[in-house]
Amino acid sequence: MDSLKHKLDNQFRRKNRVRSIIHGSQEKPRLSVHLSHYHVTAQLIDDDQKITLAYSTTVGKKNISNNMTEKAKWVGNDIAKKALAKKYKKVVFDRGSKLYHGRVAALAEAAREAGLEI
Repeated sequence: MDSLKHKLDNQFRRKNRVRSIIHGSQEKPRLSVHLSHYHVTAQLIDDDQKITLAYSTTVGKKNISNNMTEKAKWVGNDIAKKALAKKYKKVVFDRGSKLYHGRVAALAEAAREAGLEI
């Protein structure tokens, strides 16, 4: 099997394994995290209505440092502020195919410190 195809297949399986357990609702939306090589993105998603409730990303933000962990902390703080402004205090954390370590953990901790209950 092609190594890239194998890697993407394993990533797809891990993501689906996490998503089979986690479900966001209107009362407790899903906080989904996406990490690329240069940017961090987080969304609050209502899976019942299939809509995005809040969104935060580092794309187009020039004043954030180049350190990816700092970017993740900024996104976690920003998404928490947006969630609290829309009266969402509790969320379900969706780490996708990533481990809860490093950047993903930094985003979650920043969201907790800003007032979200994960």
